[in-house]
Amino acid sequence: MRTFPAVVEKSPETGLFVGYVPGFPGAHSQGETLEELNENLKEVVQMLLEDGEPAISSEFIGIYTVQVA
Repeated sequence: MRTFPAVVEKSPETGLFVGYVPGFPGAHSQGETLEELNENLKEVVQMLLEDGEPAISSEFIGIYTVQVA
């Protein structure tokens, strides 16, 4: 079992949850619920892994809060 971090946002225009795996080209999807998004991302990542080991181009570190005055 492998795990990949995913960044998830909610589009204010469509109301859909949008997610992607940082540094993993093509690993992105959307869904009406978080559960649907998770299933869709799993499918995409599984399909991409069938083509071979991905060339991860970056490493997810975390999320920071930036304050401005």
